[in-house]
Amino acid sequence: MAEAIQATADTKFSPAGKTTMYFIGMTTGRSSIMRVFPRCSEHLKLGDAVIQGIDCKWHDDPAVYRRVVEFIKHDPLSKGALVTTHKLDLLKACRELFEYLDPYAQLMGEVSSISKRNDQLRGHAKDPISSGLALEAFLPQGHWGRTGGEAFSIGAGGSSLAVTSYLMDPKHGANRPAKIIVSNRSVPRLEEMKEIHRKLNSPIP
Repeated sequence: MAEAIQATADTKFSPAGKTTMYFIGMTTGRSSIMRVFPRCSEHLKLGDAVIQGIDCKWHDDPAVYRRVVEFIKHDPLSKGALVTTHKLDLLKACRELFEYLDPYAQLMGEVSSISKRNDQLRGHAKDPISSGLALEAFLPQGHWGRTGGEAFSIGAGGSSLAVTSYLMDPKHGANRPAKIIVSNRSVPRLEEMKEIHRKLNSPIP
């Protein structure tokens, strides 16, 4: 497993020699995904695909994010990336480099996954989907519609935004909470969440 690359605005990335997935974070070398990915790759029959960590500083210079994304965009064997920590900052710095952003990425202004399809660089926000799958794994089928239950989320961070956005999705029809309550220690994050929820045009108070 290669050591993580510490990215700067001047980093000269070497072209990938084999199919490569990148992990953009802060201390990627310590992440369990570095041990899990080879097993996933084997299970999915991805051949000799590898994962490479790229470390950026907290709220790094936009030029650093652009350097990383431009490299992935133009390098043939660099197929995409998982993004943690930098989801908001990266998209803000690189929005025009993406030919496609999925609906959640557009709504939340973040990307957690970068992929390529034909000549398109594509950005995705997957947290609402994975959070929703986690909820579905333990909530009884039809729970909200049957019980009239309300949802209370402690904190207004990214996880809370992902879960509440999933719960408000119109595709669930009547099986949605009667009310969603979010608490947070400071007001600005609540206001940001309220604005994103407003864009969903949900009838849920």
